Amino acid sequence: DGKFERRQRAVPVFEYRGTFQGQPAVFCVTSTTGHVFSIDFTAAHQSWDKVDEDELFSAGTVKKENSGPRIVHHLSTEAEGCDVLVLWLDCDREGENICFEVIDVVKRSMSCFRMENVWRAKFSAVTREEIWKAFGTLGRPNQNLSDAVNCRQELDLKVGCAFTRFQTKFFTGKYGDLDANVISYGPCQTPTLAFCVQRHDDILNFKPENFWKLVPVIVRNGIPLAFEWDRIRLFDEPMARLLHRSVLETCPSKVAKVVDVTTSTETKPRPGALNTVELMKVASRLLQMGPHHAMQVAEHLYISGFISYPRTESTTYPASFNLSSALQEQKRHPIWGTYVSQLLAEGYTKPKSGVDMGDHPPITPMRAATASELSGDSWRLYEYITRHFIATLSPDCKLKKTKIQIIAGGERFSVTGKVVELLGFTEILQSSSYGASEADRLPNVQAGDDLALSDIRLSPGQTQPPGYLSEADLIGLMEKHGIGTDASISQHVNNIVTRNFCTIESGRTMRPTKLGVVLVHGIQMIDPELVLPTVRGKVEEYMSHIAEGTARVGDVLHYALDLFQRKFRFFRQHVERLDSLMGASFSPLSASGAYLTRCGVCSRYMRFLSARPQRLYCQTCEVTLNLPQTGAIKQFSNFVCPLDGFELVVLHVDGGKSTAICPHCYNFPPFEDQQDRGTHHGNRPSSSSMSCDDCTHPTCFHSLAVNYVCDCIDDMCTGSMAFVPRSTGKWKICCNRCSMMILLPPVAHKVRVCRNDECQDCGAALMDLTFPAGKSPLANRSDHVVGCIFCDAGLASVVEEVRGRTEASVEVGVVDVDGAEEGDEVEDVEEAEIKTHSKKK
Repeated sequence: DGKFERRQRAVPVFEYRGTFQGQPAVFCVTSTTGHVFSIDFTAAHQSWDKVDEDELFSAGTVKKENSGPRIVHHLSTEAEGCDVLVLWLDCDREGENICFEVIDVVKRSMSCFRMENVWRAKFSAVTREEIWKAFGTLGRPNQNLSDAVNCRQELDLKVGCAFTRFQTKFFTGKYGDLDANVISYGPCQTPTLAFCVQRHDDILNFKPENFWKLVPVIVRNGIPLAFEWDRIRLFDEPMARLLHRSVLETCPSKVAKVVDVTTSTETKPRPGALNTVELMKVASRLLQMGPHHAMQVAEHLYISGFISYPRTESTTYPASFNLSSALQEQKRHPIWGTYVSQLLAEGYTKPKSGVDMGDHPPITPMRAATASELSGDSWRLYEYITRHFIATLSPDCKLKKTKIQIIAGGERFSVTGKVVELLGFTEILQSSSYGASEADRLPNVQAGDDLALSDIRLSPGQTQPPGYLSEADLIGLMEKHGIGTDASISQHVNNIVTRNFCTIESGRTMRPTKLGVVLVHGIQMIDPELVLPTVRGKVEEYMSHIAEGTARVGDVLHYALDLFQRKFRFFRQHVERLDSLMGASFSPLSASGAYLTRCGVCSRYMRFLSARPQRLYCQTCEVTLNLPQTGAIKQFSNFVCPLDGFELVVLHVDGGKSTAICPHCYNFPPFEDQQDRGTHHGNRPSSSSMSCDDCTHPTCFHSLAVNYVCDCIDDMCTGSMAFVPRSTGKWKICCNRCSMMILLPPVAHKVRVCRNDECQDCGAALMDLTFPAGKSPLANRSDHVVGCIFCDAGLASVVEEVRGRTEASVEVGVVDVDGAEEGDEVEDVEEAEIKTHSKKK
């Protein structure tokens, strides 16, 4: 009846009454936010420094709850008392895997859990018709599809981690200008990069050749005719000049004879139905949208009900698909409604036959939308999808093709023109239209006619190298060689860009960086198969066997892991071959960076290496110290850590907080409570790190113990708010975990924390502020105040809460939903959001 109740939890919950399989029922509907769990190594194999990479191939793995909303707690709580579970996850392998993740979470909470009470809905679009159809044809979740995902996740994690950890530790410890946080390897990522490097090599190795061709210059009725020489071109200059002279001598009047005029009809076929790979190609080639971004936009359109499920390999519609209904949705559209109405009235054309992969129908618009409902890239992508769908049901484009052949001085030349006779599908899909330009229209001539020549030129030229691969070209190669799936191809392309192996240039072409080229060439010198698509393509084939139920997970994992472990051992034994290329292309640590701060051991200046990963290097001690990978590292006025004698540095983020850091304490926390925080910093994940706003030293001017004010005022954060003593003129109290800040009056002359004085109401430390005479912002104009910034009305009125800017780049050692290997960078940028202080936590 359309009535429901909404409850706000970690994610919304909707409740309504209805019937299920003929019985009255109360429905409780909620959702996940992608995968509930991610795979990772056990704690025993987390350390990059203590674990030999070879052990990772046989290491144990665990499923960990993903960050974000507490989905596990949410689902288990909502499942209490439920009798039946109906799973409405995306209908692909990843969605099937999430189904079983949900089952694992809720089975202990449901009333008398049994698998016969678990149902699976199969749908391809979020529309009323599709939902009702799926609800009436519920099936069972497919364990084989889920197992294929589990197998791929474990394989990518172990192979990617082993190679990535080894390469990163080996090379970032030797070279200072790599400009990459991790030197990653992935069984899909690296062959993808190799395609780009191969084209780069083809361009560099290309040797241009000079050629010459005869070009008759003819203008008929004001129309220039671009005749092509039947010989096309000659690479022998003397012969070309001889022929040119012969033509001029044989044809002194400069008149060419028409020897043949032929006409024919050419058909340009309508496009086939749209699948994921073709959508990514088109988005890059025509819309200038990267494939990763395009898929994010497509998923948003799908969730909003505008298009069908965007991850599909099929290019043909099932017999049951209601094409007429989908067209009817568009007949009132202000842009193409007239065309669709005419198509329906005259009868639409049956779509071309394609491939039915048994997953989902091709990508189809499910309801009409205008630019006022969608904006930016959402509208551009929706418009193309809709026009493409209509084009698949439109007539083919018909063209009249005319070819004129002439003879001049004994040499044959020809020109071809095309004129559109029936626009067909090109009327709705203009990007595919030939157009009827004047240049394509040939004059009416007949065999035997004479054509006056303005000139006959000998035109020199030079062969050109191929261009760099475009994203569309790269996606086509990945599809051809079986690298990735429709769900993961866009992620692999994105990975080689974000990891600084490739750059995107004009026309969305993929140009490999120096690091990308050296990495592929070096790996090829050790084991060419590691960069070829053949090995991974074979593994993907085995994954399909698991999904089809014809292979077992254990057998495939054992085969694949054993294969890559043997390759890893050989790679490690011969890494000097790659290192020789690295040494020729990058600078050693001792020759990189600028002197910045003193070492606490030898008292000599250490070099600051600003290229990713940021770090300090002491030439005397031959020690590298990791630094945070975000913000700017600056010198800090010769402040020295009282624990180890190292000079402090400052991490500054524009629009955010500045944090004092002792390089030694950051890498080797001196206090036990800081040694197992499990954070990820520096050029590789570390088991511990500590900045000065974490330090509990009782007397250090910069420590948390001296500057602590209160617990973080953000209810979702477990950090501490600490006064920043070095922020003269920009006084701040900052959280040592999140981006929350409290801005104090900038006109204050002196500010300090009263360590031994607490607010009687909230427990926060009192603040002591002194203002220059006559410049106090307080209502009573007092030049000095000691009070609580939360509870003292006068002081609270002149402070502000700021959600500052952070640029956290955290390297995560897990596999994401699209199969990315270890080393993915999670970037979280929070723009400044200033609001008036309300109350303390």
